[in-house]
Amino acid sequence: MKVGILGTGRMGSRLAAMYARAGHEVTLGSRDLEKARSLVADLGLKTLTAGDYDQALAAPIVLPAIFMRDGLLALLERLGPTLEGKILIDITNPFNADYSDFTTPWDVSSAEQIAEALPRTRVVGAFKNVWWNTFDRPDFDTTVSDVLVISDDHEAKQEVMRLGTATPFRYVDAGPLINARTVERMTLLAEQLDYGFFPRA
Repeated sequence: MKVGILGTGRMGSRLAAMYARAGHEVTLGSRDLEKARSLVADLGLKTLTAGDYDQALAAPIVLPAIFMRDGLLALLERLGPTLEGKILIDITNPFNADYSDFTTPWDVSSAEQIAEALPRTRVVGAFKNVWWNTFDRPDFDTTVSDVLVISDDHEAKQEVMRLGTATPFRYVDAGPLINARTVERMTLLAEQLDYGFFPRA
């Protein structure tokens, strides 16, 4: 499968490497092409290439690794026509700047906001419960980490779960997109409890 990732930060670079190691053709897209090229060269993975956002957006599956607080929603609204018919993997949790709370009210999730902004895009939530450093050690002795997958589009959800077949995670169908409210808040709670792999605990 072909995947385009927008963003070269901690999550974007790790997801790009994970999918490339699983044999997928991945374009790591960045506003700074040289940064993407440097990351790709360091990783040395045959199926991983560097590109700009337009090149990453050419893939049928797009994963933006950008914070909501950094303008992700506005960016996606501008890209709406380009994203029509594509699967968009939403990994966002709407943290504020100091990670003490969310920027969204209790009765809505960032996944739902994205789906509302992109009515012709097949939005699937995933990796919302996975911290960036979990990718460096995804197993807990004999137990692997779970990825909760949520969407109102059953086929798109199954496609995302198939995409992860050869990756070191267990993918769990966590129901419709409205459940993103719970999944995202679970991540906030985990941070507040200093639980698991929260990197700033």
